[in-house]
Amino acid sequence: MVGYPHAIKGQGIYAFVICDHLPENANGSRQEILAVVSKAIGPIAKPDKIQFVIGLPKTRSGKIMRRILRKIAEGEMSNLGDTSTLLDPAIVESIKEGAL
Repeated sequence: MVGYPHAIKGQGIYAFVICDHLPENANGSRQEILAVVSKAIGPIAKPDKIQFVIGLPKTRSGKIMRRILRKIAEGEMSNLGDTSTLLDPAIVESIKEGAL
């Protein structure tokens, strides 16, 4: 999860959910996630946007590159910075293609 600029709240929650296979019924899966978060943590913790992905951008040491995820969540696709240190740079392209 990363924060992104939200017009009303100031900061919204953008969740990247890793799946082995992208769900056929993405809206149904989103509703299930929202219900679980609402019940377990509370309605205020529900993410504003949920994107299903096959992986996250990680460095060779396994650190998740939250900077890249934040930029994608903000819609800033052209200025992601240096991605040469990523374990699999193709993951970034697949996340960009499915960005909300």
